[in-house]
Amino acid sequence: SKNSALIELLYATGMRVTELVSLSKMSVSGNPGMILVKGKGGYERMVPLSDSARKAIICWLQESKKNLKFKDSKFLFPSRSKYGHLNREVFFVTLKKIADLAKIDRKRISPHVIRHSFATHLLSNGADLRVIQVLLGHSDISTTEIYTHVADEQLKKLVLTHHPLVDKNK
Repeated sequence: SKNSALIELLYATGMRVTELVSLSKMSVSGNPGMILVKGKGGYERMVPLSDSARKAIICWLQESKKNLKFKDSKFLFPSRSKYGHLNREVFFVTLKKIADLAKIDRKRISPHVIRHSFATHLLSNGADLRVIQVLLGHSDISTTEIYTHVADEQLKKLVLTHHPLVDKNK
Protein backbone atom coordinates (compact mmCIF):
# COMPACT_ATOMS: atom_id res chain seq x y z
CA SER A 1 0.00 0.00 0.00
CA LYS A 2 0.93 3.66 -0.21
CA ASN A 3 1.45 3.90 3.56
CA SER A 4 3.79 0.90 3.58
CA ALA A 5 5.86 2.46 0.80
CA LEU A 6 5.98 5.82 2.59
CA ILE A 7 7.12 4.36 5.92
CA GLU A 8 9.56 1.88 4.39
CA LEU A 9 11.16 4.65 2.31
CA LEU A 10 11.32 7.06 5.23
CA TYR A 11 13.09 4.63 7.56
CA ALA A 12 15.26 3.03 4.86
CA THR A 13 16.61 6.35 3.57
CA GLY A 14 16.34 8.93 6.34
CA MET A 15 14.79 11.41 3.90
CA ARG A 16 13.15 14.59 5.09
CA VAL A 17 9.37 14.33 4.88
CA THR A 18 9.22 16.94 2.10
CA GLU A 19 11.79 14.96 0.09
CA LEU A 20 9.73 11.81 0.58
CA VAL A 21 6.30 13.10 -0.41
CA SER A 22 7.68 14.93 -3.46
CA LEU A 23 9.66 11.99 -4.90
CA SER A 24 9.24 11.55 -8.61
CA LYS A 25 8.30 8.22 -10.19
CA MET A 26 11.49 8.50 -12.24
CA SER A 27 13.62 8.40 -9.08
CA VAL A 28 12.44 4.84 -8.37
CA SER A 29 11.95 3.44 -11.87
CA GLY A 30 13.50 0.15 -12.87
CA ASN A 31 13.71 -1.50 -9.42
CA PRO A 32 16.64 0.68 -8.31
CA GLY A 33 19.25 -0.10 -5.69
CA MET A 34 19.79 3.63 -5.23
CA ILE A 35 17.44 6.59 -5.56
CA LEU A 36 18.13 10.20 -6.35
CA VAL A 37 16.85 12.51 -3.61
CA LYS A 38 16.42 16.22 -4.26
CA GLY A 39 17.12 17.95 -0.97
CA LYS A 40 17.28 21.40 0.53
CA GLY A 41 18.74 24.13 -1.62
CA GLY A 42 18.38 22.04 -4.78
CA TYR A 43 21.17 19.68 -3.72
CA GLU A 44 20.87 16.10 -4.91
CA ARG A 45 22.19 12.94 -3.30
CA MET A 46 22.09 9.23 -4.02
CA VAL A 47 20.65 7.07 -1.24
CA PRO A 48 20.66 3.25 -1.19
CA LEU A 49 17.38 1.36 -0.87
CA SER A 50 16.77 -1.67 1.30
CA ASP A 51 15.11 -4.74 -0.22
CA SER A 52 11.97 -4.17 1.86
CA ALA A 53 11.71 -0.54 0.71
CA ARG A 54 12.20 -1.60 -2.92
CA LYS A 55 9.46 -4.25 -2.58
CA ALA A 56 7.09 -1.74 -0.97
CA ILE A 57 7.69 0.69 -3.84
CA ILE A 58 7.02 -2.00 -6.45
CA CYS A 59 3.75 -2.95 -4.72
CA TRP A 60 2.71 0.70 -4.48
CA LEU A 61 3.50 1.37 -8.14
CA GLN A 62 1.37 -1.63 -9.18
CA GLU A 63 -1.47 -0.50 -6.92
CA SER A 64 -1.27 3.15 -8.01
CA LYS A 65 -1.56 2.24 -11.72
CA LYS A 66 -5.19 1.37 -11.01
CA ASN A 67 -5.99 5.00 -10.16
CA LEU A 68 -6.48 6.54 -13.59
CA LYS A 69 -6.85 10.13 -12.36
CA PHE A 70 -3.15 10.16 -11.42
CA LYS A 71 -1.79 8.10 -14.33
CA ASP A 72 0.01 11.12 -15.83
CA SER A 73 1.46 12.37 -12.54
CA LYS A 74 5.23 12.59 -12.31
CA PHE A 75 5.09 11.99 -8.55
CA LEU A 76 5.43 8.67 -6.74
CA PHE A 77 2.78 9.81 -4.25
CA PRO A 78 0.38 11.95 -6.31
CA SER A 79 -2.58 13.83 -4.90
CA ARG A 80 -4.92 16.68 -5.70
CA SER A 81 -2.93 19.10 -3.53
CA LYS A 82 -1.71 22.36 -5.06
CA TYR A 83 1.74 20.74 -5.50
CA GLY A 84 0.42 17.62 -7.21
CA HIS A 85 1.92 15.30 -4.60
CA LEU A 86 0.97 14.12 -1.14
CA ASN A 87 0.91 16.96 1.36
CA ARG A 88 3.42 16.60 4.23
CA GLU A 89 0.75 17.46 6.80
CA VAL A 90 -1.54 14.74 5.45
CA PHE A 91 1.28 12.22 5.81
CA PHE A 92 1.93 13.46 9.36
CA VAL A 93 -1.72 12.80 10.30
CA THR A 94 -1.64 9.40 8.56
CA LEU A 95 1.47 8.44 10.54
CA LYS A 96 -0.31 9.36 13.80
CA LYS A 97 -3.27 7.13 12.82
CA ILE A 98 -0.88 4.26 12.03
CA ALA A 99 0.76 4.77 15.44
CA ASP A 100 -2.65 4.52 17.08
CA LEU A 101 -3.38 1.26 15.25
CA ALA A 102 0.01 -0.12 16.29
CA LYS A 103 -0.61 0.96 19.91
CA ILE A 104 2.38 3.33 19.81
CA ASP A 105 2.08 6.61 21.69
CA ARG A 106 1.30 9.08 18.89
CA LYS A 107 3.31 11.78 20.70
CA ARG A 108 6.45 9.68 20.20
CA ILE A 109 6.16 9.26 16.43
CA SER A 110 6.65 11.69 13.55
CA PRO A 111 8.47 11.70 10.23
CA HIS A 112 11.36 13.50 11.94
CA VAL A 113 11.54 10.84 14.68
CA ILE A 114 11.83 8.17 11.98
CA ARG A 115 14.60 10.19 10.27
CA HIS A 116 16.36 10.50 13.62
CA SER A 117 15.98 6.74 14.19
CA PHE A 118 17.53 6.03 10.79
CA ALA A 119 20.62 8.06 11.72
CA THR A 120 20.85 6.80 15.29
CA HIS A 121 20.50 3.15 14.30
CA LEU A 122 23.20 3.52 11.65
CA LEU A 123 25.57 5.18 14.10
CA SER A 124 24.90 2.69 16.89
CA ASN A 125 25.68 -0.15 14.46
CA GLY A 126 29.05 1.30 13.52
CA ALA A 127 28.38 3.56 10.53
CA ASP A 128 30.74 6.48 10.03
CA LEU A 129 29.34 9.89 10.95
CA ARG A 130 30.48 11.36 7.59
CA VAL A 131 28.53 8.67 5.70
CA ILE A 132 25.43 9.44 7.74
CA GLN A 133 25.96 13.14 6.98
CA VAL A 134 25.89 12.41 3.24
CA LEU A 135 22.84 10.14 3.51
CA LEU A 136 20.91 12.76 5.47
CA GLY A 137 21.92 15.55 3.10
CA HIS A 138 23.54 17.72 5.77
CA SER A 139 26.02 20.32 4.59
CA ASP A 140 27.54 20.63 8.08
CA ILE A 141 28.69 17.70 10.23
CA SER A 142 27.54 19.52 13.39
CA THR A 143 23.93 19.10 12.21
CA THR A 144 24.48 15.35 11.88
CA GLU A 145 25.98 15.17 15.36
CA ILE A 146 22.77 16.65 16.79
CA TYR A 147 20.71 13.88 15.15
CA THR A 148 22.92 11.06 16.28
CA HIS A 149 23.19 11.25 20.05
CA VAL A 150 23.61 7.65 21.07
CA ALA A 151 23.63 6.41 24.65
CA ASP A 152 27.06 6.67 26.28
CA GLU A 153 27.12 2.93 26.94
CA GLN A 154 26.66 2.16 23.24
CA LEU A 155 29.52 4.49 22.30
CA LYS A 156 31.74 3.02 25.03
CA LYS A 157 30.98 -0.51 23.83
CA LEU A 158 31.71 0.51 20.23
CA VAL A 159 35.14 1.86 21.18
CA LEU A 160 35.96 -1.06 23.48
CA THR A 161 35.12 -3.62 20.80
CA HIS A 162 36.61 -1.88 17.76
CA HIS A 163 39.64 0.15 18.89
CA PRO A 164 42.95 -1.57 17.98
CA LEU A 165 44.65 -0.71 21.31
CA VAL A 166 41.97 -2.25 23.54
CA ASP A 167 42.97 -5.57 25.11
CA LYS A 168 40.13 -7.82 24.03
CA ASN A 169 41.24 -10.65 26.35
CA LYS A 170 40.08 -8.81 29.49
